[in-house]
Amino acid sequence: MIENLETLVTLSKTGTMMETSTRLKISQSAVSKRIAALERYYDRALIERNGRRVVLTHHGTRLVEKVTPLISELRSVFLENNALRKGKIIIGVSEAILASWGPKLFAEVRKRLPEVEFTFHAQRSPVVLDRIRSGEYMVGICTGSPDADTDLQSETIRLEPMVIIPSALEPLSYQVGERLDVITIESRSGAWRSIEDDMRRLKLNRQVSLESFFSVAQMALAGFGHGLVPVGVAQTLGVPQDNLIALDSSGLHRPVRFVARKSMFSQQLVRSFYEEVSLLATA
Repeated sequence: MIENLETLVTLSKTGTMMETSTRLKISQSAVSKRIAALERYYDRALIERNGRRVVLTHHGTRLVEKVTPLISELRSVFLENNALRKGKIIIGVSEAILASWGPKLFAEVRKRLPEVEFTFHAQRSPVVLDRIRSGEYMVGICTGSPDADTDLQSETIRLEPMVIIPSALEPLSYQVGERLDVITIESRSGAWRSIEDDMRRLKLNRQVSLESFFSVAQMALAGFGHGLVPVGVAQTLGVPQDNLIALDSSGLHRPVRFVARKSMFSQQLVRSFYEEVSLLATA
């Protein structure tokens, strides 16, 4: 029954049988069978099909609202009783962080905590937060404002400077504070909410948005416009420092934060991991 309910909750988030099967690593047929089993058990239609999309009925929505907190607690208990007992930490990390400076930081943490086993998952920040809430991840290293998620324990561990990559790395006659059109991250990202106000203050206008900072950087290097990205992304791609326009002295940073459920944050193993990460992230 639990796996059937988990399937319905996942379907409510993804909206399609295909995405649900991918997320749960089962076939679409298995997804359909699990939902059908729930509908037989409750003697209610729980979903309605609209082309390839699936929406919950009134009964489906009520069921998801009631069982989601219970499933999250069950997952959390599993993690605390099993992963923590084995000295294991399951971490969700923002893709841009895990593709840039994150691995070096985590390698140093592993040296300092050799008894801990780490499992990493690369996701966009909103997905990391969602999976912490659902009990799938124990902690997250992601972006966004630390006060954006009041239901989670969130601590800023680093303010990563933002930089401008000039289009095709051609010389750019620009003074910080002048109006400039840029390519940068799209609105659904965790980073966007934390940089939007400062961009407006510095008269940086998002002309084009993309789903990842690495895509932004590559488009800027190819000459499609000026790219606004975290400095770690530019450094990972080997962009010469002299070609970058630094914005940290003007207060444009991307907050990087350590996030966990409050009950998980209080665990000694997680606290030790947080202390090492926060120390190294600011070094």
